[in-house]
Amino acid sequence: MWQVTARSLRRASSHSRQRQLPWPGPMRTPGTAPAHGLSSVAPSIRLSPATRSLFDEPLAIAVQGLGPRQQVTLRTSLRDETGELFQASARYQAGNDGELDLARCPALPGGSFSGLEPMGLLWALQPQRPFRRLVKRDVQSPFLLQLEVFEGHGEPPGRLLAQAQHERAFLRDGMRRVPVREGRIRATLFLPPGNGPFPGIIDLYGTGGGLPEYRACLLANYGFAVLALAFYSYEDLPKEMKEFHLEYFEEAINYMLQHTQVKGPGIGLLGISKGGDLCISMASFLKGITATALINGSVANVGAVLRYKDVTIPPLGANVKRIKVNKSGIADIVDVLNNPLEGPDRQSFIPLEKAECRFLFIVGQDDHNWKSEFFAVEGSKRLQAHGKEKPEIICYPGAGHYIEPPFFPMCAASMHLLVGKPVMWGGEPKAHCEAQIDAWQKIQAFFHKYLMGKPSGTSSKL
Repeated sequence: MWQVTARSLRRASSHSRQRQLPWPGPMRTPGTAPAHGLSSVAPSIRLSPATRSLFDEPLAIAVQGLGPRQQVTLRTSLRDETGELFQASARYQAGNDGELDLARCPALPGGSFSGLEPMGLLWALQPQRPFRRLVKRDVQSPFLLQLEVFEGHGEPPGRLLAQAQHERAFLRDGMRRVPVREGRIRATLFLPPGNGPFPGIIDLYGTGGGLPEYRACLLANYGFAVLALAFYSYEDLPKEMKEFHLEYFEEAINYMLQHTQVKGPGIGLLGISKGGDLCISMASFLKGITATALINGSVANVGAVLRYKDVTIPPLGANVKRIKVNKSGIADIVDVLNNPLEGPDRQSFIPLEKAECRFLFIVGQDDHNWKSEFFAVEGSKRLQAHGKEKPEIICYPGAGHYIEPPFFPMCAASMHLLVGKPVMWGGEPKAHCEAQIDAWQKIQAFFHKYLMGKPSGTSSKL
């Protein structure tokens, strides 16, 4: 059943490292001087792509003009739209020729990571204030990544030798961002360049509410028409997560199916966390769904009453006494929810056997939000017991709850709106990063297969 192993992840990761990206010319930073005469050329950072890349694309980083075997510290910094600072640093030693290529030189112990990690300076970014999670609020502007090279391995770092800036963008050139305010729908539609029609996907996030757009627009870059759909705590939608009506989501499905740029006959659903069980509910009761991908979703209705016509599904019961709080005041809520296979809580189990679509479950095996692997396995059992196709389940050891698009840094703990305090999400940074890279490819391949009838590969680049 388990499709992915840690070994295959390492193999995929090492394969991606072997692809050498062409270097542009060196990027000079005015005013940087040679380090004590170690080199006749001022150190400079060279990046590929040189000045701008999509956030989910690899970025090759190297430093030239250093002295032979010179010790340096590299630091990356990024501020989100609220001004929160995220940083990572790593210690390196240049080669005999004064070159430092992160694809070939391992980071030394003592920084944010060690070992051969060409993208470590991005996936290891951590907030300088605790319990902050990196999200992109305005996808129309890039994140600005600052790279700096310092002399030596000291704390604090030594003299600044070189610096560079790089834009990490979310919209490919030609992408169309269309705010949608039709009927009750509050959403944003992303349409790729070209004439279309494109396979359509509705994208749902979790209990944070609002209208996150960053995953939808990154996915649209690969040839999908993706609707980022708000469902509460946004504009005139309900302010709290008390009750959801599937008629609202049905309106969004019909909007997509009737759109001239959306390829039928059905669409896909992508949901994480609470968005996952909403996607299962949509697939179980509503028409026009061909493929449903869930990232750490639940097969039971969680957190709010769900209604559709004359059907009511109560939320899964919970016991807050099962919350464990560590010495740092961070809550572990993994055991809070009741078992949807027992007693009255069985009424919260979503009848996914009614769905006429294919399912993909993405599971972080170190998810501390809830028992995602248990939910995926029970969903699979229910489907097969009713003669339905066995879903694809991909489990990632060492991955936590927030499996995001590639190179978003892992969030170990942050505030939970419903719990009212910081909770741990689980995950080990390197394994979580590798899971995000692999899951992103698996999700695209799944939608290409069932929405287009062909595997991905040739059509991923527009």
